[in-house]
Amino acid sequence: MTKSASISPELSKYVLVLYYSRHGATEKMAQMIAHGVEKVEGVEARLRTVPAVSSNTQATDPAVPDKGAIYCTEEDLRHCAGLVFGSPTRFGQMASPLRYFIDQTSGLWTAGALIDKPVATFTSTASLHGGQESTLLGMALPWLHHGMIYCGIPYSEAGLTKTRSGGTPYGASHVAGSDNANPVSEEERDLCESVGQRIGGLSLTLRSNSNK
Repeated sequence: MTKSASISPELSKYVLVLYYSRHGATEKMAQMIAHGVEKVEGVEARLRTVPAVSSNTQATDPAVPDKGAIYCTEEDLRHCAGLVFGSPTRFGQMASPLRYFIDQTSGLWTAGALIDKPVATFTSTASLHGGQESTLLGMALPWLHHGMIYCGIPYSEAGLTKTRSGGTPYGASHVAGSDNANPVSEEERDLCESVGQRIGGLSLTLRSNSNK
């Protein structure tokens, strides 16, 4: 039997902006993406993060972070209308805390809870050619297994051809610099907001079609 997503209109009015940030650059991007989501009438952004992982087998992080977004739960993911997923680059891949979180989502996969929902990715790196595109595409793979619809950035966004730092057709990106001191550029910011706005709009369209 083919799995299908069960989308409740009452519960699916938000786009989940789920990220991990070590030094703050990815968090800033998440906030800009959330701003873009909320440009779409009828959709809100829900910012969530994940705890760090450690070789220590005992829990070391508090249940609620001292600052920033709270930790994501399975229910946050289950009931979202769309997802924007962000990580700093770690050797051309997503950071381990996000990989660990994804590994716990097999129940959602079994239920088909995320099928036909839109997803986009974003990342930040220390250097201009620090593995942004491999990270963005790699982050998409688990969500394709969940049956989600992957969305990049179309070239109708002028920032893709003007940027001298981050910004790719595969997702939003930022070059933070080796000391994380680079501010998010105007083009990077615009592309972050456009990703949020696009996923917000698609979440409405796809949810509406699922309820027909």
